[in-house]
Amino acid sequence: MWKTILKRVLVMIPQIFLLSVIIFILAKMMPGDPLTGAITPQTDPAQIAHLRQEYGLNDPWWIQYWHWLINLFHGDLGQSYSYKRAVTGLIGERAVNTFWLSLLTLIIVYAIAIPLGVIAGRYEGSKRDKAIQLYSYVGLSLPSFVFFLFGIWLFGYVLNWFPTTGSVSLSANGGLAVMLSQLQHMILPAILAGVLGTSSIILYLRSGVIDNTSEDFVRTARSKGVPEKVVFNRHILRNSILPIAAFMGNSITGLLGGSIFVETIFSYPGMGQLFVNSIAGRDYSVITALTLLFGLLALLGNLLSDIIMSIVDPRIRIE
Repeated sequence: MWKTILKRVLVMIPQIFLLSVIIFILAKMMPGDPLTGAITPQTDPAQIAHLRQEYGLNDPWWIQYWHWLINLFHGDLGQSYSYKRAVTGLIGERAVNTFWLSLLTLIIVYAIAIPLGVIAGRYEGSKRDKAIQLYSYVGLSLPSFVFFLFGIWLFGYVLNWFPTTGSVSLSANGGLAVMLSQLQHMILPAILAGVLGTSSIILYLRSGVIDNTSEDFVRTARSKGVPEKVVFNRHILRNSILPIAAFMGNSITGLLGGSIFVETIFSYPGMGQLFVNSIAGRDYSVITALTLLFGLLALLGNLLSDIIMSIVDPRIRIE
């Protein structure tokens, strides 16, 4: 297994290099100017020329890329013109908020999806199965922004159970109060995103359970008199869970990188909201750094899925 992981990591190195080149070139092709957030209409042209020379914007793109790459290896992602601070520290603060929101969302997704998928597959054609399928199809077809806005209206304004914006209340004092306030702010977006993200996993697991129920090894186990509970847990469920396990790695990194919509709707100060605000403010350093980070998360998600699969299925380790 370790050899396979090492090979995958080595393959990722040229992929990361190519990804960084593409991201840098696309950033240079964006409309506007990298100094847009650092200057005003009243800024002296001589000062603008000095800034362009200071930041190396007059150099050819490959020289600019080389300097950017060297700084990247030293942990220097540049300066944010909009936030007037280092991009590394800015993303680090936002990444913590996104991580905890994504972790809570992931727990909710699998806590709901796995039991419902197993029940729907085990009792195929029953009323429970039809109700769970209806829930899944509604979740797939319902526009996410409508679902989020309805949840904010119902739980935030009508019932007044949860706050609808931010990550912590200004009135929270002390470590414990701040932690509880942060948890309270995460619950509503995590529940809504988690419920909406269960549909596809439920249907995948349901199909896996139904397909494995008719396999030869299941019929053989039953013909030998193996108890039905053992047949289901050891043979049907274990083989049905493999696609879900493979999906888990991409789910983890996908939530970290795909939190843009949720964080924007809830004004939650994470990487997703930072990305949207940076695009609006043409903050090139932040846009480039976050795009590269999201690309790295996608590559790590594929690697993590392979690792999880090798742990769950011994046949993959043998191969």
